[in-house]
Amino acid sequence: MSRFKQGQVITLKSDKSITGAIVNIMEGYPETRYQVFTAAGMQTYYESQIDIQESDEEMEKVNAERFNAGLTASLIRNPSISSLYSLNTAKIDFIPHQFRPVLKFIRADRPRLLIADGVGVGKTIEAGLILRELQARRNLDSVLIICPRPLVSERKWEEEMKRFGEEFTALDGDLFRHCINELDMEGEWPEKYKKAIIPYSLFDESNVFGNKKHKGLMEVDPPEFDLVIVDEAHHIRNTATYGYRAVSRFCDAAEAVVLLTATPVQLQYDDLFVLLNLLRPDLIIDRKTFQDMAEPNQFINMASTYVRGFKEGWKENAYEQIINACNTSWGKKVFQGNPTMERIIRVLNQNEISVEERVQLISDIENMHTFSNLISRTRRRDIGEFTIRKPYTVTVEFTPEQRELHDKVLEVVHEIFSTIHCTDNTKFMMTTIRRQTASCLFGLAPMLRSILYRHLYEITDNDDESIDLSALNHDKSLFSIQEQIEEILEIADALPDEDPKFDALMEIVKKKQTETKNKLMIFSSFRHTLHYLYNKLTEQGLRVGLIHGDVIDEERRELRKRFNPNQTPCEDKTALDILLFSEVGCEGLDYQFCDCMVNYDLPWNPMKVEQRIGRIDRNGQTSESVAIYNMVTPGTVDADIYERCLMRIGVFHSSIGDCEDILGEITGEIRKLVDNFQLSDEDRREKMQQMTDNKVRFLKEQEELEEKQRDLFGIHVPQSAFDSELKNATNYWLSSENIQNLVQCYLKQRLDADKEYILGTKELKKLRLSQDARMSLLDDFKRAKLPRNEINRSWRRWLESGEQLMEITFESKCWKENPSATLLSITRAVLRLPGSTVGTDMPHKVE
Repeated sequence: MSRFKQGQVITLKSDKSITGAIVNIMEGYPETRYQVFTAAGMQTYYESQIDIQESDEEMEKVNAERFNAGLTASLIRNPSISSLYSLNTAKIDFIPHQFRPVLKFIRADRPRLLIADGVGVGKTIEAGLILRELQARRNLDSVLIICPRPLVSERKWEEEMKRFGEEFTALDGDLFRHCINELDMEGEWPEKYKKAIIPYSLFDESNVFGNKKHKGLMEVDPPEFDLVIVDEAHHIRNTATYGYRAVSRFCDAAEAVVLLTATPVQLQYDDLFVLLNLLRPDLIIDRKTFQDMAEPNQFINMASTYVRGFKEGWKENAYEQIINACNTSWGKKVFQGNPTMERIIRVLNQNEISVEERVQLISDIENMHTFSNLISRTRRRDIGEFTIRKPYTVTVEFTPEQRELHDKVLEVVHEIFSTIHCTDNTKFMMTTIRRQTASCLFGLAPMLRSILYRHLYEITDNDDESIDLSALNHDKSLFSIQEQIEEILEIADALPDEDPKFDALMEIVKKKQTETKNKLMIFSSFRHTLHYLYNKLTEQGLRVGLIHGDVIDEERRELRKRFNPNQTPCEDKTALDILLFSEVGCEGLDYQFCDCMVNYDLPWNPMKVEQRIGRIDRNGQTSESVAIYNMVTPGTVDADIYERCLMRIGVFHSSIGDCEDILGEITGEIRKLVDNFQLSDEDRREKMQQMTDNKVRFLKEQEELEEKQRDLFGIHVPQSAFDSELKNATNYWLSSENIQNLVQCYLKQRLDADKEYILGTKELKKLRLSQDARMSLLDDFKRAKLPRNEINRSWRRWLESGEQLMEITFESKCWKENPSATLLSITRAVLRLPGSTVGTDMPHKVE
């Protein structure tokens, strides 16, 4: 039985000047522990360390509200790594898995993390939560976001950060050079651009290394940002690029760094080494160190698989893998003597292991992964499907004239490439032409002359395209190819206007236009196809937009705004119903307001297909299902790949973005088979199906194994384990109710204790302050010397205004529904003013 009671004031035996009130009692062996609220914040002491305070006459007596406010204030003033501060601080839905990176980030030995989540999981929100968590713990004056240009032009990051109450400025070339110049002249990044977004496209030679007109980033002192966020980090996996040099410069001088990527990070490639070396050069020193660190992970992963699988002999097999991990060069240096590893070995050697012990064993083993403190990885299948995918195959035959043109183009191109020494480049060109002809012959036809003759010139090793073709007459084979090209061009010129593929597309369009949610996205890999479709659809009187890599930023932003019904209502004459896209055109952008897409042609890489679908099948999609129309022409290589690979893999029915290794292998095998011109069409189809069957079998085995692993006697291990972790990190004293209590106590203590300043019983309330009251708080604000950010500036603006009422809420959900209101959360200025830490500098006696 515990000697002391909750609420009693104690003193530390070793230092009588340290006193505090007992908040929580934790009975246990060998000794009861007590959580004590002291002037230094919450502390934990053993019973033998404390004693009753002999006299409490000098203590201030406070009521329960004041005491609770003191506890909340203490946690704000003395942040704890065991508590989350980013909960309830943004206009976002509460989605538990998005707090995984935050927990990992605050518990890491250095604030640096690679987030490698699946498509649509919510990496941008996760980065925002990390930003908010850091804000609650320390001054965060400067934040830099680096991302692809489309995300800047579409203002994705600007809009996302507004959900966290943050204002960012996107830098163009002139502003970026201005900042570098100011850094050179003043030694500091300009105050006005301390919250900035920079596209990778600005990292060219002149901006990175300078020229005669201006200095480059590498020629001035490195800018020191509190936090650097690098989105789509796979853009810098090549260390020879200017982008890598620039990002490295920013990251080296940053206090905290977050890298985001949905691109697979596989240990057998250089990509992961490059990113982790950039992130933690102090830990991932060189490739040898990286390889040493990576070596135990294959054994750690296998051990985890055995424990999750729970099959006969699982303990012995897991133990063997753990010993193998310990015997690696890294294991000998790091694992031997490690308490967690010793516990793993001890449990595996037990005769009986309970369900609870096995759950903990899985967690312990997976935490031994040598990169677990550097990488956060949430897969789509870890959190379930966002919506139902409904794929539709639209089969469209060539007309006889189109078939003739298609076959003759491939025949002559093959003959040209057979004459040229076959290199990877020529194979790529052959592949591209095959895909172009399958995509849209009408769009390709105007380009055929330049395409075919360009390759013919390559045979002659002559770069001069003004060559006199009569000079080729001496070579019968070349003359024969020339004749075939002319024949192809005649067929293309005479091609009838009939286009069954476009007619089939129009059927989809007409159907979609009758629905309330009528937005339609159409994808193609080729510009000539996109322009052809744009012209044809426009002729039909449809409201169409076109986005590809060369569309300027302002136009791209305007098109997306006109396509989004939340920004431009459908009845508006400027609204768009159809948007045409290339892959580059929508990289990283969210279109969850749309629930229908058409693949006019299909990439051969399943991951690219997944990324297209991920634009609409993502967190936030409100429709129960999304429609995916795939247009396929029989007798083309695309049709073979679609039927024998893509459909069999199941990419159109559910997300397979978590199976990167296998998808990468499939893409490589497809390329090899298509590039092998010695194979007949039938042989290629047969080998393609055999390859796919083997991969699909392996995929299904992996899925079945993982399902068994995740169901442990009805317990969903990963989610339940995280739910428990999140619950433990959710601190009652930081709840919205206690934040409101703290603000209330502060206002009454600072102003007039008999007045009510927060009005209303619902979540949406009013803060009422007279002019004198606002002036008193303004004095507090000025003395506090708080960071110059939009949150603090908005508070000051209101205090200086003539307005007596401010619409407020303490709930992020209410703030999301009422964006004009002010969310009073942990990061708000009013909670960080002198006096708002209500009496945390003295012991209290609770009445």
